[in-house]
Amino acid sequence: MSDEIRSTVAALMPTARDELAELVAMRSVADPRQFPPEECVRAAVWVRDAFIGAGIGHVELLETSDGSHAVVGHQPAPDGAPTVLLYCHYDVQPPGDEKLWHTDPFTLTERDGRWYGRGAADCKGNIVMHLLALRALGTPFPVGIRIVAEGSEEMGTGGLENLVEARPELFDADMILVVDTGNAAVGSPTVTTTLRGIANVVVHVETLAGEVHSGMFGGPAPDALAALVQMLATLRDADGNTVVDGLESDQKWTGVDYSEAQFRTDAGVLDGVRLAGSSSVADAVWARPALTILGIDCPPVVGSAAAIQPRASARLNLRVPPGMDPQKAQDALAAHLENAAPWNARVTVEREAVGSPFRATTDGPGYAALGAAMEEAFGKELGTVGQGGSIPLCNVFSAVVPTAEIALIGVEEPRCLIHAPNESVDPGEIENLAVAEALFLQKFATADRQD
Repeated sequence: MSDEIRSTVAALMPTARDELAELVAMRSVADPRQFPPEECVRAAVWVRDAFIGAGIGHVELLETSDGSHAVVGHQPAPDGAPTVLLYCHYDVQPPGDEKLWHTDPFTLTERDGRWYGRGAADCKGNIVMHLLALRALGTPFPVGIRIVAEGSEEMGTGGLENLVEARPELFDADMILVVDTGNAAVGSPTVTTTLRGIANVVVHVETLAGEVHSGMFGGPAPDALAALVQMLATLRDADGNTVVDGLESDQKWTGVDYSEAQFRTDAGVLDGVRLAGSSSVADAVWARPALTILGIDCPPVVGSAAAIQPRASARLNLRVPPGMDPQKAQDALAAHLENAAPWNARVTVEREAVGSPFRATTDGPGYAALGAAMEEAFGKELGTVGQGGSIPLCNVFSAVVPTAEIALIGVEEPRCLIHAPNESVDPGEIENLAVAEALFLQKFATADRQD
């Protein structure tokens, strides 16, 4: 049966490319300040109709609390069979500076064996992968299928999370595949088992009533910008490790390794520049807290005056590993900043909403079936990685559907450059993952499950 599924998926790949081209052409950025909302609605309608065409009997658009439309569908399970929820999202990141793209970001373009375009991987490539898998299986499906395609994932405005909490019956399943991650490398089957949480703050520093001349007052006058720089410098040690008073920072990652050479390539680290920190890459990005300065409010170089700054601010991003309470981490960061302020400068810390980390339970029948399917499709044993980013929806699913197994997979391997210019997808990842998903749905139908 696996040979039949593989040959069917292979035969459907030209259709998948055409469909991905249609989707990429839809500028479905869920921000009306940048693109017309009609583009998102058009994408939502396309996704709805495509899943109906693939055999999902009931699919509808549901407006969520943030104004986006979730595409929600259900095909009931045969008697005694489990139900699987397939997640994806149709909204995309803005293209950014289009001058940095080698091709039009909203035109799917093939180059060197990859397909380029905004959303080609994140996450429209995963949409066409789902469609391929369902078409390869054909109806009737061996399991019940629920589908949900989110319309505002990239904006993080919480519309789908609120819908899940308000309408839990729409998302009831035995296994949830959150298909918005990817393999550790092309051709290496991988499931993401942990996600870091988030605990952002904005810190404001004030020292003077107003700007004063640097020639007349420079020296003893407390410079708010200098104070802020000094405070931020305390958040990394001499080796570049994140250090926040009160937070553990020596955790170890036990899954698939992440080599320094691969990380340098993936992150675009310049030749001769050392990586920050003294731990392994895997420990740093998947197991430990990480502090990033997202932005600083201060005078720009062009137009700056010979003046001492009375106030300065910075927005800080703290990624929180599994096992760490994000609220306590945020409190620790705020206390660290307040204690690090020089010259008794006035410090105000503005807290943003926190997001909890996530750790999947991997010893159930769903994971066993997924591992077997991925190994059969890719010809390699399934590996596990963490994800440095956050997907709050996973924690919502875990709370609302506590008996469901949750697995994160997808076509978004490192070379995809998601969120960056020249995003692309390897069509082989779409093809192999579609085979794996179809095989998983077959295997899970007959897996031993504890009721």
